[in-house]
Amino acid sequence: MPDRPTAPPPEALLITVAPTGAETSKADCPQLPTTLEELVATARECEAAGAAMIHVHIRDEEHRPSLDGGRLRATVDALRSETDFVVQLSTGGSVHDPLDLRLQVLDAAPDSCSLTMGTTNFGDDVFSNPWPFVRDLYRLSQEREVVPEFELFDLGHVAALTRLLKLDGLPYGGKVHVDLVMGVPGGMPGTTDALVAAVAALPPEVTSWGATGIGRSTLAVGLASLSKGGHLRVGMEDVLTLARGVPVESNRQLVERAVAMGELAQRRPMTTAEARVLLGVRPAA
Repeated sequence: MPDRPTAPPPEALLITVAPTGAETSKADCPQLPTTLEELVATARECEAAGAAMIHVHIRDEEHRPSLDGGRLRATVDALRSETDFVVQLSTGGSVHDPLDLRLQVLDAAPDSCSLTMGTTNFGDDVFSNPWPFVRDLYRLSQEREVVPEFELFDLGHVAALTRLLKLDGLPYGGKVHVDLVMGVPGGMPGTTDALVAAVAALPPEVTSWGATGIGRSTLAVGLASLSKGGHLRVGMEDVLTLARGVPVESNRQLVERAVAMGELAQRRPMTTAEARVLLGVRPAA
């Protein structure tokens, strides 16, 4: 009987890269990776720099956000062929995508999917995640053996996660991984105090957590997460400047900065194999 893989050591840091998102236009940010070729090239660079998971939004031929099933499947296949990344597809899409299309994202059979635990004011828009949809998506992820990453934009989402796990049990793979998304206008602020409060409220079933700081909160949230033993998500979905007036030229820069921050905290980048164990996803084929 083969040995069971052991959990990654405490010093191993999961770095997730979110390279594109759905909000920034290609016209406003030409360096944003929006084609499949650009996304794969970015993925290779970021894996080499120390990231172990990629959080994916896709665009159509006009560089607009898309949930096209064929494009999603082609993207998952290409990333699996060209990298060892844990491939996580966004089920959020853009704030304008209908709920039924967001459920169909799992047809592309990713390793992981995002699962946002409630509706959030998102700047001038509303990111809709009504409770029946959350439960439908969660149960579908269990059926399809896709590991969810629970995205929590507010303390109410932490309470909703506790409720969901009590009602519907553990996710596929048995691990519960959370990403605190902080600094969105309408969600919890990107501050150390907010992060500490959210982590303190996490249900006992949570086995790992990380944090994402949007915009100017990126460094504050990243440093707070490291100080509490959490993991990091970085990328051009979340921030487009390295400092005031200094634009990000590539996602690799943000991964490299996360690695450097981790080194200061005596953490080293987690391998993709370790990430699979941490998250409970299937081993790479």
